[in-house]
Amino acid sequence: MKSTEYFYDYPKFNNLKELIHASIQKYPENIAFILKQKNEKEVKYKNITYQDFGEQVKALGTGLFELGMKDKRIAIIGKNRYEWALSYVSILLGDMTAIPLDKGLTDIEIRNSLIQSKADCIIFEEKYWDIVNQLKEEDEVPLKQLICMDKIEGAMTLEEVISLGQKGNVQAYENTEIASDEMRILLFTSGTTSSSKGVMLTQRNIVENIYSMKCVETFLPTDVNLAFLPYHHTFGSTGQLVMLSSGVATAFPDGLRYISENFHEYKVSVFVGVPLLIEAIYGKIEKAIEKQGKTKLISRAKKVSNFLLKLGIDVRRKLFKPIIDQLGGHMRLIVSGAAGLDKTVAQGLNELGIRVIQGYGLTETAPVISAENDKYIKYGSVGFPMKNVTVDIVDKDENGIGELRVKGPNVMLGYYENEEATAEVLKDGWFYTGDLGYMDEEGFIFITGRKKNVIVLKNGKKVFPEELEELVNRIEVVKECMVFGLPKDDDVDVSVKIQYDEEIRREKYVGQSDEEFEKTVWNEIKEINKEMPKYKYMKHMILTTEDFIKTTTAKIKRFEEIKKIINKND
Repeated sequence: MKSTEYFYDYPKFNNLKELIHASIQKYPENIAFILKQKNEKEVKYKNITYQDFGEQVKALGTGLFELGMKDKRIAIIGKNRYEWALSYVSILLGDMTAIPLDKGLTDIEIRNSLIQSKADCIIFEEKYWDIVNQLKEEDEVPLKQLICMDKIEGAMTLEEVISLGQKGNVQAYENTEIASDEMRILLFTSGTTSSSKGVMLTQRNIVENIYSMKCVETFLPTDVNLAFLPYHHTFGSTGQLVMLSSGVATAFPDGLRYISENFHEYKVSVFVGVPLLIEAIYGKIEKAIEKQGKTKLISRAKKVSNFLLKLGIDVRRKLFKPIIDQLGGHMRLIVSGAAGLDKTVAQGLNELGIRVIQGYGLTETAPVISAENDKYIKYGSVGFPMKNVTVDIVDKDENGIGELRVKGPNVMLGYYENEEATAEVLKDGWFYTGDLGYMDEEGFIFITGRKKNVIVLKNGKKVFPEELEELVNRIEVVKECMVFGLPKDDDVDVSVKIQYDEEIRREKYVGQSDEEFEKTVWNEIKEINKEMPKYKYMKHMILTTEDFIKTTTAKIKRFEEIKKIINKND
């Protein structure tokens, strides 16, 4: 296969207004959102059809215009919920600028983001009322309008804005022309080593990325999606727009602990998640199989089904129905992004009849650069470049590993009011990702790590932490780990810090003292070392139950962790 071979064709749109209107026209009676309404006595479900959604978008957008928000910038902060999605789409279909803010920001970070983005208005959840109300009084903060998603005394509610819009000048909103190539989305990255930068995206960036995703992946109008990935991430918000463009129904999770329950409750068939969660889901499946004493039986069944698959006979979903039922019985597609997914997990789920697709992208590319697809998968890779994206690898070493740079209509305009940072990554029409990787003879892309994370030894050899971390994370008791270079004289020792799972330790290492347990884990590390050239050997290990220092996107802040370790050793 070549990366120029694609399977589906869809109409191309210039902006989200065209895309959403086409979807509403095509799927008017389809359910767009499933809302759970709970009280002390009962749980009810309310379905919002695509037609309903279109009417509410029109009303909310018109209401925002009535409040003087035409051509203005509107920030949104809160957890994934219907009101967030409604606000986001309403803003963009009125050619206003959306500023999704990370729900995990501190008060100071919220303030700085509002000042930096020059937000005129903020749509927020009740929990942010104190800080938002306080900020409105500050001269430096440009907020002119506060709108709460919930009913709260002292702030206008989203319902009131919708009511205002239903009586307002609908035509003014509907007839607004979209500036498809101007900044209409301003997203702040959560860099692990520097302060956040404002990524300027256009509506064309988003619709081009949606188009290319749909050319290689199957999203069905009968699907139900669970909106787990935060909407304030590009992967989350663009992913939701993909669902809306495909006639898919979306439900909202009750929280991390209830994901499995929600799979059953909503009959979820499509799930877009992060590797850590997908690996945890698969881990539970394996544990259940082990407890039932069926490990060997399932292994044999996989061999039989794999053989039949080569003959064009697919019996996986029938053969492994009891296992699929653990995920609600309808799960057919899992999309993994944000980091590398363990190869054994991807393969294991695919062998059970649940298609697992690995993708790769960044906020700056709206976000998807490459992905596996319905017909072509290679475990460990991040697939092929998307239909309208060109990927090049530059400054290759002797192993063909170099920095990935990309070109395409999904690449951002630049960093907001930061010409220096923009010039560092946008050169001659190419966006330099800062990620290292290689492309095999079939065109599959493999990511080996971040350029800034590479451990360079005195002899010039390079060690990619991510490569070793993938292996260490396979040790059952390891919850999370970080491989780093520990300074030693004028060189560094490759080392690993491990956060272990206390529950698994209690179950699997009964009676072992701390010293004995540490020795057991270290023996596992030595086994990994044996598979590596000597310069990659991990020479030191730190065991802890403490959480790593992380960004709001749950990425380890490596350099802060390393600084903390060095300071402890001094």
